Amino acid sequence: MPSVASGEAKPLTRREARALHEAQQKEAKRRGKKPAAREPEDAGPPQPVIEPGMPTASAAVDSQQAKQRAKAAFTAEDRSPVPPEELKVEGPAEPPPVSESKDLAETGEPDAARASIPTELLVGAPAEPKKSRAGRNLPAAIGVGLLMLGLVLAGLFLYEPLLVGLIVALAGVGSWEVARATTHAKTSVPLVPLFLASAMLPISAIWGGLEAMGFTYMICLVIALLVRLTEGLKGAAASVMSSVFIISWVPLLLSFALLILEEPNGQWLIATILLLAVSNDTFGYIVGVLFGKHPMAPKISPKKSWEGFAGSMLGSMAVGALAMHFWLDMPWWTGVILAFFTTIAATTGDFSESMIKRELGIKDMSNLLPGHGGIMDRLDSVVFVVPLGYLISHLLTWSVSLS
Repeated sequence: MPSVASGEAKPLTRREARALHEAQQKEAKRRGKKPAAREPEDAGPPQPVIEPGMPTASAAVDSQQAKQRAKAAFTAEDRSPVPPEELKVEGPAEPPPVSESKDLAETGEPDAARASIPTELLVGAPAEPKKSRAGRNLPAAIGVGLLMLGLVLAGLFLYEPLLVGLIVALAGVGSWEVARATTHAKTSVPLVPLFLASAMLPISAIWGGLEAMGFTYMICLVIALLVRLTEGLKGAAASVMSSVFIISWVPLLLSFALLILEEPNGQWLIATILLLAVSNDTFGYIVGVLFGKHPMAPKISPKKSWEGFAGSMLGSMAVGALAMHFWLDMPWWTGVILAFFTTIAATTGDFSESMIKRELGIKDMSNLLPGHGGIMDRLDSVVFVVPLGYLISHLLTWSVSLS
């Protein structure tokens, strides 16, 4: 090996040569000159210094070629024709399976084909020409209303069993109407328990009072449950619940009229309550037709307006004050209070029946009463007014006795 004393240059290692070359390039860049090419050494052309972990030039070329081949393959795959089996277009989703059950909890959709309701009563059926601004045959409605009022007055003041029989008949027909309406929602309700309840509840009320009527009500519910279970479990849940609802809505609430009948001056109190129900409809109809512009519940009953409700309230209060003072010999303010609550109850009854009809997809419960529709279309407010009138009259009598 040559020494420094002899003047011979000591050869550089590869790492030292590489560091020297990088230093010369940095210095040239700093001075703005083009770096000089590296002179070859005697040992031959310089070999690239490969440190551990540093990729080689051949590996980089192979990696670049692999990327180009992958890109070409991906492009060719995109441009290649798709097999016919993969071009199959899925059609519309298959409809859900249709259940043959009559249980409303399973189906929940109206079925006009299975319903035993006349087509003209269903929502969407061709409407008859309007007879008046209220949308009904007014002369026929007045005639039917007067006939029913005459039968009630005859039962109240002339022959009491006539009133009992009339309530039994109205409860039976009303229960039949509601049960038939539920068939549009694929719910079958046995009629025998409904007819038994329509007869047993009014009779128990007139003979045994409130306690007997409550006990009979429980018996009627048990009968409805047992009769439905004999027909099988399929659809029993919706059927039993519908039976309980119908018995509670129609026969039970109407039977409170016979409880009022057994009270002192019961005939006049029933007449006052019915007069308030009629006043609610009459004043509401007149004011609503003339001045009604703001619907109370457009999605439930678009024809009922706040102006009509105000007319019902004011007119019923005036009638109630006069009736309680002259018929029952009670302070006039008791009639105002009674009218206030009966108007709210009557309006609630109207909305309740309208909600049920819209839920079932029908316009009227039946067409038995010209100008009115069905029995329940006429009694929708009465069935709510009678029980509340029974309660409020007892509270008013008690408060007057204390004063």
